[in-house]
Amino acid sequence: MIRLNVTAQALEFFLPLLHVGGVENIESTKLGGRFLVSMPGMEDPRFDRAVIYMCSHDENGAMGVIINKTKGPFLSDMLEQTGIKASVAIADSPVLDGGPVDINRGFVLHTADYYFPETCMRLSETLALSSDQDALISLTTDQAPDQAVLIVGYSGWAAGQLEHEIARNVWMVVDAPESLIFDKDMKTKWSRALGILGITPDMLSGAGGRA
Repeated sequence: MIRLNVTAQALEFFLPLLHVGGVENIESTKLGGRFLVSMPGMEDPRFDRAVIYMCSHDENGAMGVIINKTKGPFLSDMLEQTGIKASVAIADSPVLDGGPVDINRGFVLHTADYYFPETCMRLSETLALSSDQDALISLTTDQAPDQAVLIVGYSGWAAGQLEHEIARNVWMVVDAPESLIFDKDMKTKWSRALGILGITPDMLSGAGGRA
């Protein structure tokens, strides 16, 4: 469980990223709750060896967050810029660089033991996404989720775009455990995600497409 000390000046950073009020779940989405693993040959360096947790995917487009790239060295450094003082226990925790969209906004991906239908978007039975100030404040209280990561930015696709990229062999779809999201070993997440499919990086050399 993580704890933060929040100042009022910090809350603007956590203005809503998504309209999530009243959203119970996204179980009907195609790839929601699954992971994307970028293939070799990815031309966009922002997605090189990226592992993305898919928050939503339907006929209107897709949204996910990169879970193996960090934004700056430590959580404490990032939070200091927004007026939040990190506790000693989480001072060396990474901030995830979720992707190139809305890079000036932060939100919290967390276990669903912290969940309020009015302000949280349920991603699965055990995960939820929050971008309102109450979620941030909760990290300083006994209501804090058991596990949570602070994320800046996200990755988004227009309608049909992700399907096109998958068809061109840009991404592989992986059913990885949700614990991979909170794992701090960023350097091996990509290879470990591939390993779930019984694939090693050497087996994919030159096999990827282009985004």
